[in-house]
Amino acid sequence: MRMLHTSDWHLGRSFHRIGLLQAQRAFIGHLVEAVREHEVDVVLVSGDIYDRAVPPLAAVELFDEALHKLADAGVPTVMISGNHDSARRLGVGAGLIGRAGIHLRTDPAGCGTPVVLADAHGDVAFYGLPYLEPALVREELGAPRGGHQAVLRAAMDRVRADLAARPAGTRSVVLAHAFVAGGAASDSERDITVGGVASVPPETFDGVDYAALGHLHGCQTITERVRYSGSPLAYSFSEADHRKTMWLVDLGAGGALTAERLDCPVPRPLARIRGRLDDLLSDPRLEKHEEAWVEATLTDPHRPEEPMARLAGRFPHVVSLVLEPDRAPEDPLASYAQRLRGRSDHQIAADFVAHVRGGLGPDAAESTVLTGAIDSVRLAEALGEEAR
Repeated sequence: MRMLHTSDWHLGRSFHRIGLLQAQRAFIGHLVEAVREHEVDVVLVSGDIYDRAVPPLAAVELFDEALHKLADAGVPTVMISGNHDSARRLGVGAGLIGRAGIHLRTDPAGCGTPVVLADAHGDVAFYGLPYLEPALVREELGAPRGGHQAVLRAAMDRVRADLAARPAGTRSVVLAHAFVAGGAASDSERDITVGGVASVPPETFDGVDYAALGHLHGCQTITERVRYSGSPLAYSFSEADHRKTMWLVDLGAGGALTAERLDCPVPRPLARIRGRLDDLLSDPRLEKHEEAWVEATLTDPHRPEEPMARLAGRFPHVVSLVLEPDRAPEDPLASYAQRLRGRSDHQIAADFVAHVRGGLGPDAAESTVLTGAIDSVRLAEALGEEAR
């Protein structure tokens, strides 16, 4: 069974106010061409089809266009909803769309009900695990407690139970939208931390032949059988070094697996440059970035005059300006954002408590209260998106 694994399309997203709809349309065309060229048997899309719960009309139209192209290609497609999608909206019409070979899996209750396809070696069961917001699905899945690990384990228990009842030799694939331990995050992913924990161990997916993951935007191999495809386009400068690809995966007899990366089209490269303004404008080594989307970090001790306009004279596609004056770390004017970079909401809140109490951070009880408050805000946001 030859599978094409992709995820995190984020239809409707922009890049520093630059619309990406045409680049996303080009990717959809590229995907369909790859399906035909490589004689793909099934396409897997592991969540975050849209960038937000209520996408703009143009994004919905592009998704409709993608569905028609995939259906015309005559190759089955299995899709799940991600944490950016409204599962209910995305799932509307799933039954009818399924008749065209596009199988949308957005309901957690269906985790243990696969799409079954066959090849020369027998059946392959494809299980769709949409993004599982712990507080919303714990009771539905019968998980003993909240948290990503508990609800994903409960969902996988349903998968393994269904698989055990199928004929011996049935191969299996799981699509999931989650943060699996060992994966590297980027700035463009929405935080899904619950209870101070965001990730689940890769062993969660033991018992299946392949786990096609979505959520993280970098293409990554967690284990041979647990992989992220990453997003097809870069959505932040933290992805400047990413090679944007899809996984072409062959699942052979007995679960034998091979995988290779297929490159996605790049609308414009990204570049991060850093230094004093005059140096950036004169350095010949930066010539290669003159047609890229540029993020310029200026280290001048004081803000130069009209820095963006001057940068645009050499780098016409500069879209982001960061000011980080060269200062000692103990300087009170050192960048606040720089000090917060890479820290979770819980860590930032705990740091604030320590700051106002002269270095004394929260105790265990206070830490529990902080975690509960942060989780409540996340849950309220998730409920609000589903209600819109």
